[in-house]
Amino acid sequence: MRLRPSSFHRSLVAGALALTAVLSGAPIAQALPATAPAFRGGPVTGCLDHSIVGTVEEQRLSRGVNGGPSVPAEILRRSGFDRQVALFTQLLCRVPSRQAAATLVRTQGEALWRTATQRAQRAQQGTDALPATDDRGLYWARISMALALRQWQPAFGLGTTERANLIRSFEYASRGITSTRFTPGVRKILVTGFDPFTLDADIRIGNPSGANALTLDGQRWRVNGTTYEIQTVMFPVRYTDFDENMVENALAPHYRPGPQHADLVMTASQGRVGIFDLEVFNGRRRSVSSIGDNNNLWGGGTISAPVVSPSMPTGPEWLTSSLPLARMAQTEVPPFRTRVNTSVLEIPAGETTPVRRPDGPTAGSIASEGAGGGYLSNEVAYRNTLQRDLLDPSMPAGHLHVPVLSFDLANKTAITDPTYEANRDAIVAGAHAILRSALS
Repeated sequence: MRLRPSSFHRSLVAGALALTAVLSGAPIAQALPATAPAFRGGPVTGCLDHSIVGTVEEQRLSRGVNGGPSVPAEILRRSGFDRQVALFTQLLCRVPSRQAAATLVRTQGEALWRTATQRAQRAQQGTDALPATDDRGLYWARISMALALRQWQPAFGLGTTERANLIRSFEYASRGITSTRFTPGVRKILVTGFDPFTLDADIRIGNPSGANALTLDGQRWRVNGTTYEIQTVMFPVRYTDFDENMVENALAPHYRPGPQHADLVMTASQGRVGIFDLEVFNGRRRSVSSIGDNNNLWGGGTISAPVVSPSMPTGPEWLTSSLPLARMAQTEVPPFRTRVNTSVLEIPAGETTPVRRPDGPTAGSIASEGAGGGYLSNEVAYRNTLQRDLLDPSMPAGHLHVPVLSFDLANKTAITDPTYEANRDAIVAGAHAILRSALS
């Protein structure tokens, strides 16, 4: 049985109160002010140094459309995550020690992830509440809470490395990475998604691959008499996190033998307009030079001179999906279509000019673009299938590109509209159907 939103929020607050009492050694009644359970106002700022500038990603929190009010603030309010941000800051300002901070950061990160996945899987109430499948509330809540950690001035000393470790712990916990624990006795499916990106072009956008991940987490499906449990994680659109092996840290435990070994791993991201692309060939290198990541950092490569991430494990130039692509491609996904994508951009052996190959790479070529491009979508697919080859070559693993999610062309300012919502729901429904086909 799933809790209703109000009940879930009350349980979250009650748990936070108890946690704060344990951390501080104070009675629960003294852990927070008597008015704390409502958390309707803005966050406590007494322990935050607002002169500390956040990352490029965090600086977008105040951004509006054409100089208007903050879009992230409106998304947070209309998704209900503003209360969780306020609660987190309240608790952070009362943490008495480093050990207590580590516990608080991880538990509140996991609570944020649970809130997001439970919200995504039930209808929302309220006249201006954003729909359940809207993924943007989680993203902006995580950004807000990471900024609070960056600006936090605790009563005890906190070094640069210690703060960075807290932020990393929060990132992993709030992305589902620390809670992908499967139940014994079921077939195990791991699916991933991505944060919104290209936010400088439009601060309002979301990412339907992330919405798909939120709607799937913890679900159990019965397919042809077999029970499947699905766990999901969400990756950032940041080169630094990939360089620090976040993908391997999230996926490798489910390739290794043991009770958490998965039966299928599918990464996913947003791709092109109107098409679900089942990517066949994953390239080893980065080559996108037209856009940066969410911190406006570039991967360093171009199509003529692609580069390999400094943390990439040893592997071949090209890896291939082992998902049941032919069956998945037959899935009906109206109003979209599916295709098995074999096109790559390679630098042929002994040459220097990139060549488009519609049927896949040739022997000895350098990977300029995989079927999924030369950005982090292709890289997550490569890192996934490389873990497969290193740890369990028999695992079905591969990448799905879902269609681009767009607003109504007439909507230039509103954070949502019927076209945007209908398209997102259709993309999520299509992604679910394709996954079911993979399990049939």
